[in-house]
Amino acid sequence: MPDSVVNCAAYDRNGERRDITLDAISDVLAVDDGSFVWVGLYEPGEGVLDKLQEEFGLHDLAVEDAHHAHQRPKIETYGQSLFIALHTAQTIDSHIRFGETHVFVGPRYLVTVRHGASSSYTAARARMEREPDLLRHGPGAALYAVLDMVVDNFLPIVDEFSNALNALEQDIFAEEFRKGTVQKLYDLKRELTRLRMAVAPLQDILGQLTRVRGGLLDEEIQLYIRDVHDHAVRINESTDTLREMLTAAVSVNLSLVTVRQGETVKRLGAWAALLAAPTLIASWYGMNFVHMPELHGRWSYAVLVGVVGTVCIVLYRMFKRARWL
Repeated sequence: MPDSVVNCAAYDRNGERRDITLDAISDVLAVDDGSFVWVGLYEPGEGVLDKLQEEFGLHDLAVEDAHHAHQRPKIETYGQSLFIALHTAQTIDSHIRFGETHVFVGPRYLVTVRHGASSSYTAARARMEREPDLLRHGPGAALYAVLDMVVDNFLPIVDEFSNALNALEQDIFAEEFRKGTVQKLYDLKRELTRLRMAVAPLQDILGQLTRVRGGLLDEEIQLYIRDVHDHAVRINESTDTLREMLTAAVSVNLSLVTVRQGETVKRLGAWAALLAAPTLIASWYGMNFVHMPELHGRWSYAVLVGVVGTVCIVLYRMFKRARWL
């Protein structure tokens, strides 16, 4: 079996699992016994997808989309089957990495094709195997497990963003301006925007799945899909709230920088005024005139020093009272 095939198994009407090969898929589907096939792929080559197209009768356009990543999130109907493109996210080395999952679902099969950063759906498969009553609902139950895992994987990422924003609050209100704080806020908002682009379309996809008719998803599975839809709405609202808080944080940070710059300018202006008074008086007595007031007086120098000191003290107290110093 190719390395890109992570899982290939058949489940009977009781939810019992049996591992099979790709060539055996058609044999399983040939017997109408209520079983279905669940195949998991990771970045498969064209040969593997062509083989699955032959086994399941997948539509050419859906297979073409699955060949290439960078698809927009969407849901397409091809006869009695669905093709769903989802964006996924995963934390790797303290950075958010985004990937894609393409899902083919039909009356008796579910195929997941993962590209890029995406967690394996082994946990979703194991969960369904522990709940055979739910797995008896067929591919719809498997689809629910995959969608629930995709949405739940966004929750810890949103929590990480929230914790990162809380940690940055101390830097925002620090006494000294730090360029790195603005950079971190920008990076955080950029990744949040990308996260929203991945989460927001999920609401439309899940909403359409709750209205699917034709027996592909029965009423009970649609109830579970609605629950996943509620989780996606909550995550999207949390993402929007964090984006607004980040926008406010950037504005507050820049406003504080402006206020601090204004305080610095006031202090510089106050000290400049203090220095201007003695400079003005000294400049008068630095002129080369013979007849100047008090030039030959015995106490003129002391009086002049006293006047300069008094003026400086008065100005200092005025600026101190005005909180410029």
